[in-house]
Amino acid sequence: MDIRQIFSNNKKWIAEKLKTDRDYFEKLCLDQNPDILYIGCSDSRVTAEELMGVQPGDVFVFRNIANMVSNTDLSAMSVINYAVSHLKVRHVVVCGHYHCGGVKAAMQQADLGLLNPWLRNIRDVYRLHKNTLNQIRDEEEKYKKLVELNVQEQCINVVKTPDVQKAFKERSLKVHGWVFDIQTGKLKDLEIDFDKILKDIMEIYRLE
Repeated sequence: MDIRQIFSNNKKWIAEKLKTDRDYFEKLCLDQNPDILYIGCSDSRVTAEELMGVQPGDVFVFRNIANMVSNTDLSAMSVINYAVSHLKVRHVVVCGHYHCGGVKAAMQQADLGLLNPWLRNIRDVYRLHKNTLNQIRDEEEKYKKLVELNVQEQCINVVKTPDVQKAFKERSLKVHGWVFDIQTGKLKDLEIDFDKILKDIMEIYRLE
């Protein structure tokens, strides 16, 4: 790609927006009031707004390798704090995707340098669900299952945060785990039963 093409594309995009609404950008700069915090993967093939069919201002987006939510990641914790406690979003979505390079790398027994501590979080998910995963003989299916389980564990990490715990007490907030299938373009709701999964650990994480 010629990087200069980006600026040509930008001019066309501006013209298209102004053609349908002359005040589009004036309205856009007034404020943001998104209903959704979207935590997704940085993969260049997965664009949050496009796959959901939403417009600028509808979704507060945070992306990193393999859609991780680590309590030691100040960036992730800051995004959750701002979106939940200040923007007052009503939904938090963790969205993974099949064919995720980060998850695939974590399944390999290889030294990947700087990526090692980051991928260890995914390997911890594998360790937690080792019995389930090791029963799957087909490597592609195992890979897909780990993608789903990683989304589930990152959702749990979201629920554990103080900002989300406080929001649960004060208002309606829902956490969702989704997977995007690049091969078909479809979104899959994992329909995670958080009450069942968190039953035995929420006495530790719940804020009074």
